[in-house]
Amino acid sequence: MEYKNVHLLDHPLIQHKLTFLRKKETISQDFRTILREVAGLMVYEVFRNTKLRDIEIETPMSKAVGKVIDEDIALIPILRAGIVMEDGILDVIPMARVGHIGIYRDPESLEPVEYYCKLPEDIEKSSIFIVDPMLATGGSAVKAVDLVKEKGGGKINLICLIAAPPGIEKLTLHHPDVDIYTIAIDSELNSHGYIIPGLGDAGDRLFGTK
Repeated sequence: MEYKNVHLLDHPLIQHKLTFLRKKETISQDFRTILREVAGLMVYEVFRNTKLRDIEIETPMSKAVGKVIDEDIALIPILRAGIVMEDGILDVIPMARVGHIGIYRDPESLEPVEYYCKLPEDIEKSSIFIVDPMLATGGSAVKAVDLVKEKGGGKINLICLIAAPPGIEKLTLHHPDVDIYTIAIDSELNSHGYIIPGLGDAGDRLFGTK
């Protein structure tokens, strides 16, 4: 099934690295490194349409006209698993401003619970990229977008590694103006709300917790 607001990034390098993120034998240290690398690779497609402006510079040989980014970019990872993706993106776009949203999923109801929200000032002026490895039930993503919009954010995107149809459909239902960038759309969720085949709990695999 195709979703008009979903951008599937299927570059061979990304798909190669995704295989090792999925493998259960990949240890936390390697998982963190690969996830950071994948986030950096995703930047090239996610920011393909970023606005540029001309500036005059001098090379060692002569004057020239160069191009620089002409947008205020705000990255907002959902704690805790989004932090490592944030690092990979900042490796490529270090000028981005950063906020953080803390949300956990209640293990019984599977509903999102907010516990922290700190966003950059003047967020309404920014191109906003919410970052979270997994779009599963969609509850955390919807809650994060709700919070950003309450603070005045308007141009909002979601960057995730793996998405499942229930999460895509829920986010699209509540926020049809949000574009989703992902490297895989998996088939389903299990009874605990985890993506199948997925890659397990991204936070636990990143930080070696259970």
